[in-house]
Amino acid sequence: MGAGKTTIGREVARLTQRPFVDTDEVIQARHGPIARIFEEEGEGEFRRLEEDVAREALISARPAVIALGGGAVTSSSTRDLLREQAYTVWLVVEPDDAWSRVRATDRPLAQDERDFRRLFADREGLYASACDARALTVEDVLLGSLRISSAPPGLPARAAVVADEHVLRLHGPPLGARVHPVPAGEAAKSPAVLHRLWAELRMGRAGVLVAFGGGSTTDVAGFAAATYLRGVEWVAWPTTLVGQVDAAIGGKTGINLEHGKNLVGAFHFPSAVVIDPSVLSTLPERERRNGMAEVVKTGLLAGKEVWNLADEEMIRACAAFKSAVVLADPYERTGRRAVLNLGHTFAHALETASGYSIPHGEAVALGLLAALRLSGLETDVVQEVLRPVPVRVDPERAWAALERDKKALDGRIRLVLLERPGEPVFPVELPADEVRRALAALIAD
Repeated sequence: MGAGKTTIGREVARLTQRPFVDTDEVIQARHGPIARIFEEEGEGEFRRLEEDVAREALISARPAVIALGGGAVTSSSTRDLLREQAYTVWLVVEPDDAWSRVRATDRPLAQDERDFRRLFADREGLYASACDARALTVEDVLLGSLRISSAPPGLPARAAVVADEHVLRLHGPPLGARVHPVPAGEAAKSPAVLHRLWAELRMGRAGVLVAFGGGSTTDVAGFAAATYLRGVEWVAWPTTLVGQVDAAIGGKTGINLEHGKNLVGAFHFPSAVVIDPSVLSTLPERERRNGMAEVVKTGLLAGKEVWNLADEEMIRACAAFKSAVVLADPYERTGRRAVLNLGHTFAHALETASGYSIPHGEAVALGLLAALRLSGLETDVVQEVLRPVPVRVDPERAWAALERDKKALDGRIRLVLLERPGEPVFPVELPADEVRRALAALIAD
């Protein structure tokens, strides 16, 4: 009690667009004040009610953010359900802070400081055994929910590594496992590379595949993991800014075809995502700017100038924002997750028309220009931070690729635009000639 479960839980629920359930509030709504239940019926009756409410919330078919009372994990059946049904976060708080927050309340177990501190110490072991992660902030909860951490996970000896051949020269393999090199950049995301990985992999279903490289590496390696033996566990270890703020997060995997980007793929969530800003020290400036395109996109969607933050804080903020959107719509069924494609409809068209010779980030920067223009908003931040330059591609090929965009419906192009920063809108259908003019403005004469 006093850890901030209700405050943080409400914010996580808002960001992930999930219902929020506070078990104490449910009990009070149904049975009256908790202090009265303790006084008239005893703690045993309260724990029975708490166990029932926790069970009801945990077995619900609708995913929710649930704030459990501080003593809920004293129930073995609740602990079993947490292991089976939930991702459980222990909000860590110092006893002095917790006591200062609850001492002036009517909480039955916070009336005597000595008893409170004894209870705090007695429960620590239960919290440690029941939790999947410890957290202090909303960001911690969001990142932890998708297993995003700066610390490499413990991996079995049977792990295999798929690594960008350029990154291997700079950093070496992250493990002593067998390494399967793939080309740098979009060249990795081809049917030929995928087929080679299928042929080379030697692991059972208990094996783990580690993707070590940029977003293209995690895309193709994740798809190999999704399809090899009908699916094996994998770990994303992105080494680029694009990968750390966007591409490696959210379970989207896939490859490109000649006539379109990411047209074949699968949702296959990694068991861990390792985000280590120190590996970015070897990034060339052009590659960093590619990553900054995704940072600017995230800031426009969130309505926050995340591009002005220090690197570690910036990466965490972007990764947490994407985590929240993914948790709201894990398999892109409600439309919420589609907002992450702000600018990408145009970007993918330019990439395809160039034969994937245009770097993804440079294409996204141009796509953001088009999206902001069609939204009727200023483009200053894109111009100042990303400095995009029109590219030379075949306009007809680019238009054909744009019409085949995955978000199109019955031949109608559907765009992600902004009402204002922080308020994305999808789907938006505009006249084809207006969209075509916006695309043409991104192409050099």
